Amino acid sequence: MQQEKIGDRVLARIAQASPDRTHRAVASAVGMTPDAFSRALRGQRAFSSIELARVADLLDADIHWLITGEPDPHRLMIAARHHYDFESGRRDVPGQADDEDLLEGVGLAYRQAYEGAPLDASNLPASVSAVREALGQDFIRPFAERLESRVGVDVVRLSALSTSYCFSVAGRQVIVVAATGNWFRENWSIAHEIGHLAEGHLDSERTPAERNAHEASANAFAAELLLPADQMRAMDWIDLDSAELARRVWETGVSTDALARRLSNLGIQASDLVANWATQPTQRLLRYHWESPDADTDLITKRMDDAAARRFPLSLQDAHLAMIARGELGKGTLAWMLGIAPEALEVDIPAPVEEFDTDALATALGH
Repeated sequence: MQQEKIGDRVLARIAQASPDRTHRAVASAVGMTPDAFSRALRGQRAFSSIELARVADLLDADIHWLITGEPDPHRLMIAARHHYDFESGRRDVPGQADDEDLLEGVGLAYRQAYEGAPLDASNLPASVSAVREALGQDFIRPFAERLESRVGVDVVRLSALSTSYCFSVAGRQVIVVAATGNWFRENWSIAHEIGHLAEGHLDSERTPAERNAHEASANAFAAELLLPADQMRAMDWIDLDSAELARRVWETGVSTDALARRLSNLGIQASDLVANWATQPTQRLLRYHWESPDADTDLITKRMDDAAARRFPLSLQDAHLAMIARGELGKGTLAWMLGIAPEALEVDIPAPVEEFDTDALATALGH
């Protein structure tokens, strides 16, 4: 019965992922004769482990699902922030193929940590208002830290990433963003991915129409999270100068362009000053007009430096350190997280157990 169910799931995956491929072609690709493949589909023989692994790879299927009918709890379920072309109206992720190795590395770090020391499950609320309440006042500056400490959603930052992603592995929700130094873009990307997570957009089997709907929904979530409609409407956007505009941009953590678009979408009338600054670099407005509360520290540059730094949650690093100390894991993954060579990582590891020389012991005891 179990073999029949596996065969049924293989058939369903062929119909879904490769409907034009014949069963003979699938059999050939996985190293089976047509007769053996046909009997395996009918449950009259079992797929070997290597055959089933080849089937899963060929059809881009979850092997855990093929065997059990349930999704692998350790499988990465990923949603990506799509690029939107305003002229064509199309959405895509042009750099996703190049990002896959980085995402696999992040997933490996979490799977290893989960196996050795189970991480707390995330508790992200489903609504924008509940997320804002959980994160607390002025959350935008310690955005990543608040997410991790208040709702158990981790933030990873990596260079060479083309866009932002989110995934769930073993109950832990993770957001991965590009380390570009553009802090206001990072804030929007994090808020966008929170929208995907809160609204359950991690199913990879989606139609283009569903992907577009999810992207629009995640953007709306991000806009309301960072620029709540009631707060935007309560402010005067007519009688303000550049210094006040700069203060609001700094406190909301968004770009001048994102702010102008939000006001327009809400139908809020704003002065020409807002539209003029929307066409200029956000950093220029801040450099010229923002009044820093700390004259001794360049807070603008600090935000840029923070947004350009490689980042993994301390809880994940601590889990790896504990496993290394117990001899359960090597240093390679932690070194990769820190962006250093394994030999440069100084951590306590168990001393190797010396082989016990029974002959020497017998001699010492006079035997």
